[in-house]
Parts: sequence; structure tokens; C-alpha cells
Amino acid sequence: MGVKRLAVARWELGESYPRRPHRAVYKHFLKRLAERFPQAAEPDAGMLTPASDSRGSG
Repeated sequence: MGVKRLAVARWELGESYPRRPHRAVYKHFLKRLAERFPQAAEPDAGMLTPASDSRGSG
């Protein structure tokens, strides 16, 4: 994708967001993963997300 692993980890943790040139590439990557692994793309009821994580910053 042209970015460091740390950048992707921060995107996934909700600590930062991909900038315009990488946003489309990351979106395409995630879409292809969801197509290849449809069960993994389904949300898990107990799964924490950056928006639902009570430990979030603030």
C-alpha cells in the first residue's frame, strides 16, 4: 500500500485515518478481503470497535 505497518495498525485501531492517496487503496484491500473471507467480514456481537470501546481516548 505504500505505508508502514504502523500506519495500518493505527488505522485499524481508529487512532488515525488513511490520507487521500491511501484511502482508495485501503478501501479496495478491505473489500477484497471481505470477498475472500465473508465470515470474517461479518461483525461479531462482542467485538469492540474504536467507536464502541469504552477505553477510548477522552
